[in-house]
Amino acid sequence: MLDINSFEFMKIGLASPEKIRSWSRGEVKKPETINYRTLKPEKEGLFCERIFGPQKDWECHCGKYKRVRYKGVVCDRCGVEVTRAKVRRERMGHIELAAPVSHIWYFKGIPSRMGLALDMSPRSLEEIIYFASYVVTDPGETPLEKKQLLSEKEYRSYREKYGYGFQAGMGAEAVKKLLQDIDIDKELEFLKEELRTAQGQRRNRAIKRLEVIEAFRNSGNKPDWMIMDVLPVIPPELRPMVQLDGGRFATSDLNDLYRRVINRNNRLKRLLDLGAPDIIVQNEKRMLQEAVDALIDNGRRGRPVTGPGNRPLKSLSHMLKGKQGRFRQNLLGKRVDYSGRSVIVVGPYLKMYQCGLPKKMALELFKPFVMKELVNKGLAHNIKSAKRKVERVSPEVWDVLEDVIKEHPVLLNRAPTLHRLGIQAFEPILVEGHAIRLHPLVCTAYNADFDGDQMAVHVPLSAEAQAEARILMLASGNILNPKDGKPVVTPSQDMVLGTFYLTMDNKEEKGTGMILRTVNEAVSAYQRGTAGLHARVAIPAKALGKTCFTEAQQNAMLVTTIGKIIFNEIYPSSFPYINEATKTNLLQGTPEKYFIYEKGADIRELIMSLPDASAVGKEYLGLIIARCFEIYHTTKTSMILDKIKQLGFTYSTRSGVTVAVSDVIVPEEKVTILKESEAKVDVVANQYRRGLITNDERYDRVIEIWSKTKDDLTNILLKSMDRFNSIMLMVDSKARGNKSQITQLGGMRGLMATPSGRIFELPIKANFREGLTVLEYFISTHGARKGLADTALRTADSGYLTRRLVDVAQDVIVREDDCGTDKGFTVSRIQDGKEVIEDLYDRIEGRYSFETVRHPETKEIIVNRNDLIDSDKAEEIVNAGVTKLQIRSVLSCRARHGVCKKCYGRNLATGKHVDIGEAVGIIAAQSIGEPGTQLTMRTFHTGGVAGDDITQGLPRIQELFEARNPKGQATISEIDGVIKEIRETKDRREIEVQGEAESKTYSITYGSRLRVSEGQEIEAGDELTDGSIDPKEMLRIKGIRGVQNYILQEVQRVYRNQGVEINDKHIEVMIKQMLRKIRIIEAGDTNLLPGAFSDIHEYEAANKEAILTGKEPAVAKPVLLGITKASLETDSFLSAASFQETTRVLTDAAIKGKVDKLLGLKENVLIGKLIPAGTGMNRYRNVKLSDPNEENMLEDLETVPAE
Repeated sequence: MLDINSFEFMKIGLASPEKIRSWSRGEVKKPETINYRTLKPEKEGLFCERIFGPQKDWECHCGKYKRVRYKGVVCDRCGVEVTRAKVRRERMGHIELAAPVSHIWYFKGIPSRMGLALDMSPRSLEEIIYFASYVVTDPGETPLEKKQLLSEKEYRSYREKYGYGFQAGMGAEAVKKLLQDIDIDKELEFLKEELRTAQGQRRNRAIKRLEVIEAFRNSGNKPDWMIMDVLPVIPPELRPMVQLDGGRFATSDLNDLYRRVINRNNRLKRLLDLGAPDIIVQNEKRMLQEAVDALIDNGRRGRPVTGPGNRPLKSLSHMLKGKQGRFRQNLLGKRVDYSGRSVIVVGPYLKMYQCGLPKKMALELFKPFVMKELVNKGLAHNIKSAKRKVERVSPEVWDVLEDVIKEHPVLLNRAPTLHRLGIQAFEPILVEGHAIRLHPLVCTAYNADFDGDQMAVHVPLSAEAQAEARILMLASGNILNPKDGKPVVTPSQDMVLGTFYLTMDNKEEKGTGMILRTVNEAVSAYQRGTAGLHARVAIPAKALGKTCFTEAQQNAMLVTTIGKIIFNEIYPSSFPYINEATKTNLLQGTPEKYFIYEKGADIRELIMSLPDASAVGKEYLGLIIARCFEIYHTTKTSMILDKIKQLGFTYSTRSGVTVAVSDVIVPEEKVTILKESEAKVDVVANQYRRGLITNDERYDRVIEIWSKTKDDLTNILLKSMDRFNSIMLMVDSKARGNKSQITQLGGMRGLMATPSGRIFELPIKANFREGLTVLEYFISTHGARKGLADTALRTADSGYLTRRLVDVAQDVIVREDDCGTDKGFTVSRIQDGKEVIEDLYDRIEGRYSFETVRHPETKEIIVNRNDLIDSDKAEEIVNAGVTKLQIRSVLSCRARHGVCKKCYGRNLATGKHVDIGEAVGIIAAQSIGEPGTQLTMRTFHTGGVAGDDITQGLPRIQELFEARNPKGQATISEIDGVIKEIRETKDRREIEVQGEAESKTYSITYGSRLRVSEGQEIEAGDELTDGSIDPKEMLRIKGIRGVQNYILQEVQRVYRNQGVEINDKHIEVMIKQMLRKIRIIEAGDTNLLPGAFSDIHEYEAANKEAILTGKEPAVAKPVLLGITKASLETDSFLSAASFQETTRVLTDAAIKGKVDKLLGLKENVLIGKLIPAGTGMNRYRNVKLSDPNEENMLEDLETVPAE
């Protein structure tokens, strides 16, 4: 067997007839499969044991030799070699074809490789191959031309005229003759000459032909190998035939397709032997050609061959293609043993790194470990009895299981796995029942809830796998989200409600004004009922045991609440005392206003005079956790998180918050407000009837009136609700619900949209407390249904986007420390008009500076060149008033493969430097794809012209990453200059831009909105009208930097508008991949092909060599490829073939004789090697452990005197 770790690359090419025969163990001559009486394979048939090996281990066909001792013996009676049956998975056969046959991939694919090699149209080729026309293969002395097509009639007349002075033929034989006649070197000379002179279509055709001919020359493939004389037969175990219960047989479709080929081939041989008339032979040859076509790619030409029930048969191509094909179904994803799945339920008592595993499930998953341990402990004599014990579930098995699972983490995965936090490791705790227990804080990362979700469990088997699970994947270590570096394990729902309730202030509460001495006294006052949780009390700051208080503060009294004292108890003593939910309190310590320094002051009065402090809600908890992570790092933070969870659950239970109908208050003013609005609407309707306003204006005003009404009602409603109202508590703490839901419960439901997105002008005046009328209910159902339909579509679209992103970026891995680039990337705040999309702070934090940054006024150095900008430095830069600076970026990285550490910056998931081997491309793809499901699907209508829609949400992201021409395209200026004039003609406007050297005029339809006015100064690439810019135009006008900035800005705009934060570096990785190729325009004296895509590094290397040897270098221009195109243009044919258009990619790769160097992740997964990222990288393999004391020990040993 081939060892997968023993080869460095994989090459694909065309197989010569000799090669096919060398693979084969014998010729398949008969279409028979197995004998239906004896159920043994027929001799020389498709399952023949002599060719493919024995069906049973160590047993020949006739039974003369049985047992392993005859290994390698070839039976003299039946000719079968005695060996293992598994050779039937690898031994191939062949069929000697009676007439050459064309391979459908090379003749029918687009573009037709055979057509390009011969310079013939695919249609002419089809006529020849399928025996409709003759082709002249050698004109001899006649006026006919080589490759000229002749009909049957013409052929006969020329034969009569010239006799055998010329040669012509039909079918694949004739094409083979033509292919053999190609002189590759001569053809290349001719094509290169043609390229120098030809223009337009001729030039394009010559470029395509040059690519194919050059491929044949470089790969050593011969063009006539595209025609087959011998057909390989794949091993029988890969096209099995199995007996079903009813005695019938189920067989792979390939057997039927092979049978048709063999039948037709044998019939053709017979006809040839009999010397049958040409027309009959030709018909049989055509049928053989069609049979082979169906075997290779059924349905590619004409009607597909169907099996029983009119189902098209699955050919070899279908076995590879699509989601169910070999690549995606069996090579990129496999089912694994030692796994199970079950429903999840909440496990509030678990620690961050634990999960509850049902006992029965654990026993099955850890079966081999339990068996081994039973034998080791002497509880079973051998493995067999141990297995019996486990299967019978003896009582002693449970104790052994407990020992086995200690320190043995398991992986939990919830589908869909949208990002890497969808699989995390936990230490299992055995639980009764059948459900997996999950820690409530990891739900956010999994996007899990407990309404019947299921999760899968996997057991890492080897010691290395266990170590990786524990060190890299343990849930308590995955606190930050890789997409933005913010905590992903923030408490939610009950936990938030509990902490919010715990930290609220209420001056009217029982016990307010008490002066306490110690924390214990405060807690017991609450437990005894003498003071409430929200009671304002004073306590000596010293009693709180905080080391972050100043000396003066330690000696003062602190005004706080009992709840806050309890809340602050869970944090380390060096963490600030949280007395109000503000950033200042978190970063600079408890505000001074809460301390009482005067001795003998009236403490009660001071307590009452302070305003209410804000309570700790969801967002503030997120800030607290982020701060904890900064100070205490992973382990301690996960312990704090567990305490917050416990506290939250306890006090949400104590609060007794629940929702009753009485909590929903309908304001008394509602009736009057509605009456006023109705009157206003009537006025507008009257104005319209009198012709004072148009229908559009009437509609707009009505919508405006009702929107304002709803807003007024909302404000009144919120003012009238008490802050201790249960619903308000939930909304204020951000635990659940929002303001608009409160309005719908107690105010009015308001305006609804129709499915097309247009707002319905009849509002729903009722709320849920009062109940809706039938008509109102009917109107409101539109929105609900559209929401559900959108969600379903969005999920599929977003998943497909993620797949394309992963594919394009899968080989971006951090491969070196510093690439030493000489280019930086200029960043400034991204804003659109007045709206800030992304601040400068967010863009520079966690990146390396490319330049030395100085304070604009004091000229002090803030950051040196090539230093990391951490959060403090970033804050300092922004505060100093710096508006733009150059940073190291993935976009300017010079690493040959992947990226370097400095250009990537900090790893957001750990908050530390990125490690070499980190698969940053995959992380980037997941970070952009995972929030994709949250984006909207709709196209917004910008009043007025219907065609003027601006795409937003998910479709806009796809438009950008696929580099498509956008919908509602903006016109942009190609030159710097001034708007000289804007002329209005009959059907369009004309904008004249006056530059320094030239002026340009742009004509614009009246439907478009202008963004410029006369006399305005503009730069090349500025928009003249509203809309989206075509990125390819941007590249042409503003170059690479311009288009990089534009795509980055636009992607950020879509995500930030939906409240999703994604770090720039992820988008940069994608843009880098979209711009990694260039198109060669002139090849000069290099080996590059004009019109072809080339890698920038290859292009530079070829030019460098040309310049050094005094030759003419090539000329190229950058191209922007959409992510799908970029994935298919990758150097790795394995990666491209497993992505899309499998047959096209493989055809192309075979002709070019491509070599896959296995640099990316997909290629290595496909062939079963460890991926070249993370611990699979060579630098992390073969690590030897050494003990620093080892040498000293040896020295000591040597000095010990011999006895």
